[in-house]
Amino acid sequence: MIKSSLNSELIHYFYIFASVIICYENVFTKDYLEQLYRDGKAKSKKYRFPKGVVPKYRETIDKLRAADRIEDLYPIKSLNYEKLIGEKRGVESVRVNRQYRIEFISSVEGADECTIAICSIIELSKHYQ
Repeated sequence: MIKSSLNSELIHYFYIFASVIICYENVFTKDYLEQLYRDGKAKSKKYRFPKGVVPKYRETIDKLRAADRIEDLYPIKSLNYEKLIGEKRGVESVRVNRQYRIEFISSVEGADECTIAICSIIELSKHYQ
């Protein structure tokens, strides 16, 4: 009896979720991250990257934008999606290349009619530094 009730609640929840409109938004928390994506370079000389990193960064941001939800990133093995631990607990990352990664925080906000998935891009950093 309890199991049947639980299954019907899950099915009901699934139908509600399936009818929700999902909007996705990327938020760059630092100006240089937006400049790299929009212009292909940052105004400050402090944020210079080796050749090939910026095009891969832009391509990776496009993959994040194309995803309707975080689970869509799992099958893309080149991204090597992971939730970070330790002092960076709550932060997620995807690889740009073997040396660099994008760190971000994702959250879901929404009402019954529209759910907004927000991905706050917080850093483009060298992996393991």
